[in-house]
Amino acid sequence: MSGFSLLNGVRILEVAQLAPASLGGHLADLGAEVIKVESGPLGDPVRVGGSRAVGGPDGPAFMHLRWNRGKKSVALDLRTPEGRQAFLDIARSCDAVIEGMRGGYLDWLEIGYDALRQVNPKIVLCTVSGMGTDGPYRGLGSGGPMFDAYAGLREVRTPDEPPTEGMAGSTAPPIAMYALGAYGAMGLLAALRKAGATGEGSHVEVSGIDVAAAWMPDGVDAELNRERSIPRPTWLPDGRLPDWPRLEAYRTSDGEAILFGSHVEKFWRHFLIAVDREDLADVDLSSADREAPGRANLVWRELTGIFAQRTRAQWVELFLEHEIAGGPVNSIPDMLSDPHFRARDNTYRVDHPDVGELEFVVSPVRVDGEKFDPALPPTMGADTEEVLRTVAGYRPAEILSSAD
Repeated sequence: MSGFSLLNGVRILEVAQLAPASLGGHLADLGAEVIKVESGPLGDPVRVGGSRAVGGPDGPAFMHLRWNRGKKSVALDLRTPEGRQAFLDIARSCDAVIEGMRGGYLDWLEIGYDALRQVNPKIVLCTVSGMGTDGPYRGLGSGGPMFDAYAGLREVRTPDEPPTEGMAGSTAPPIAMYALGAYGAMGLLAALRKAGATGEGSHVEVSGIDVAAAWMPDGVDAELNRERSIPRPTWLPDGRLPDWPRLEAYRTSDGEAILFGSHVEKFWRHFLIAVDREDLADVDLSSADREAPGRANLVWRELTGIFAQRTRAQWVELFLEHEIAGGPVNSIPDMLSDPHFRARDNTYRVDHPDVGELEFVVSPVRVDGEKFDPALPPTMGADTEEVLRTVAGYRPAEILSSAD
């Protein structure tokens, strides 16, 4: 069902929608059996989220095909006593439960951590929410851009006229929304290790706003300690290093761009030799004195002219040949056709019953000797009978009374 074998034998029960479903997706990619509880006629709204539908106007969304691949789907109405009991009966045989709704959802249903521990003392509960389970904002509904805006990660503009592009005042993709599942997986797996060693379960929590707040130590931690720190004298007042032209993007002759990453002196020296401009080594790019911005601007103008003399591909070839740090600036289509991306076997193919063959990006985790080949996400409730029978031990009559 799932991608790799690293978590084979680990069983996870998931009640999650939208971005929090990515937590279970990461674990399924690593080999865990992830049983997703869904309700209503549509199940997880991420099934039909996003601006592009696969195969037809009501087709699945790409986030669903990524985050719910390799899982099982069980249809349970947790608002009913039968549905809640079935949930606890499944959890009895699980290693962990993912609560990926608004914080406190399972407690509200009276099947939270205390109830789970009664049926399974070693259970790990990982609560994933936007605003967390305490604090004055815990009841706020939230979504991807809100996490970054809350923590000052996102530049938000409020135009006088209706915006023509972007969402929530920016075209930048959300950071914390996509990082949320990875942090949740890290916390859940650490709690599973403790449970295996001590026999005691844990309740761990990850929220989108906390992920965003912790993302940049040079931002939040520096502000927390503003009165106990000083500007580093080797940096410019604008927050850049004096040699910033060596860490900059430049336009190439074919209208593309290259990111020059030769802050390290060795790479800078190799570059100057390769382009026959060793005279630029005489320009002081290490001192942060009053003349430093002028010297940096001079080097930037020279490098702008140098990089305009070759194509992006030619620069990559030169960087490889002369051991120079840097790389191509790609669009998404550029990356997909990039020879390095293709050489690393970064995609896999799977047959979709309604569309035919589809191609997706593999997990960023690589396992030596294993091929990443997860199943497509299940249809809503596809595994209800099988899970209730084999995991919860239900007889046919009990299955009918517990399912939607």
